[in-house]
Amino acid sequence: MPNTQELLTRYAHYHRDRRNITTHLIGVPMIVLAVGVLLARARFELVGFPLSAAWLAWAASTAWYLRRGQGLVEWLVSAAVGALVGLAHPLAEGSTAHWLGWGVGLFSLGWVIQFVGHYFEGRKPAFVDDLVGLLVGPLFVVAELLFALGMCLTLRHDIEVEAGPTRSGPAPSAAKAS
Repeated sequence: MPNTQELLTRYAHYHRDRRNITTHLIGVPMIVLAVGVLLARARFELVGFPLSAAWLAWAASTAWYLRRGQGLVEWLVSAAVGALVGLAHPLAEGSTAHWLGWGVGLFSLGWVIQFVGHYFEGRKPAFVDDLVGLLVGPLFVVAELLFALGMCLTLRHDIEVEAGPTRSGPAPSAAKAS
């Protein structure tokens, strides 16, 4: 079972362009929020305690993240996804049009932003080759935010040793082709 560093390194191979990383900082949280909105309407009680499919998905993703490691990144991504799921529930209230407007709207816009980033990158999204990339996206966003704050720099170094540093423009091979 790959650990956080291995997952982030694989994911980083698809995300070295800073513009693509920036689009992920916007698009990935939008998609997570949207999935939370769409799943929040499926509600039920478990031993008298109200639950939703969104909270079950959060619990499953948290278990998955924490099985990859017990460091700051794993705990923070679990908290961040939990916060987005918490924000999603009020957006799922009201009419079906309101619920679908928020859920489908955020989901669609988030993916458009993602694909713009991958246009800059000149590479397909990581999930095309491995669906686990859909779970690694939020992990990547949290790690990138921590790196920007000057934290987890050993993790960043280890990722960059294998995947290379981030860059401000097209990949060298793409630049030569134009």
